[in-house]
Amino acid sequence: MIADKAYSAAWLLDVLRRKRIVPIIPSRADQPRNPDFDRAAYRRRNLVERLVGKLKQFRRVATRYDKLDAHYLAFVQIASVMVWLRSFGDKT
Repeated sequence: MIADKAYSAAWLLDVLRRKRIVPIIPSRADQPRNPDFDRAAYRRRNLVERLVGKLKQFRRVATRYDKLDAHYLAFVQIASVMVWLRSFGDKT
């Protein structure tokens, strides 16, 4: 499980470990250090969150107007391509 510092509680980490779930959660200052924390995996989580944030700029994706899953997925794919194409925009 990958989560942010808000979920860094000793009781939660213990519950996850008992269920054989590896908690990739950075430690808060008032908590003991999490030995399972993997910085590289946590950074990949950040990339996914930023992509979801960019996709939700499209109101049709954020509010899920489409009733059929196939239509929603199609627009998510179109929005993904639009986000990708914007990354090639003017860098000056």
